[in-house]
Amino acid sequence: MAKTPELALLLLKRRSTLAANMRAPGPDREALDTLLRIATRVPDHGKLTPWRIQVLWPEGQARLGDICAQIFRDEHPNASKEEVAFERQRPQRSPLLLIVTSHPNMEKLAKVPLIEQEISAGAVCQNLLIGASALGFASQLLTDWPAYHPKVRRALGHSETTKIIGFVHIGSLAKTPPMERPRPEIAEIVSEWPRSGAFSRVI
Repeated sequence: MAKTPELALLLLKRRSTLAANMRAPGPDREALDTLLRIATRVPDHGKLTPWRIQVLWPEGQARLGDICAQIFRDEHPNASKEEVAFERQRPQRSPLLLIVTSHPNMEKLAKVPLIEQEISAGAVCQNLLIGASALGFASQLLTDWPAYHPKVRRALGHSETTKIIGFVHIGSLAKTPPMERPRPEIAEIVSEWPRSGAFSRVI
């Protein structure tokens, strides 16, 4: 049997780490540059680059935390101080926060449908996670309500057609590596067409 390449072994072990379990140090600017180069090597039909990445160091995370706390307080006037504090801390759980947004080229929709442009943005998130692991960092992709709230989107400087695809938290592992979680059985999710061989399950 051929030896499994090192990169394949890394991908077979990759998994997310809770942002709450991250600590400093995170990537420095040199490592961030490498991460961003990895992130942008994704399928991009039409070469539209229909995505953007915002970099939030601790200062930016704190500002976004204040915005989230204010929005939450305004919409939940009976919220406790602890709940508001939790929302303020939400974007500040890791040394580095990258916000990936979908910026579709609306003039090219006939050639490159919206879903293809958004999938490309999703691939940026996945490459960030893989790149972080390759550089020895922990990472987690999150969304929750801030990703879908128009006031958060506007505060970050985005238009109405922009979607926040995900918040990518990156840092060092503060605790024991997370245990492996159950993965799907390949035979349960893969089939061959026409039906033959090992993967004969009907989708």
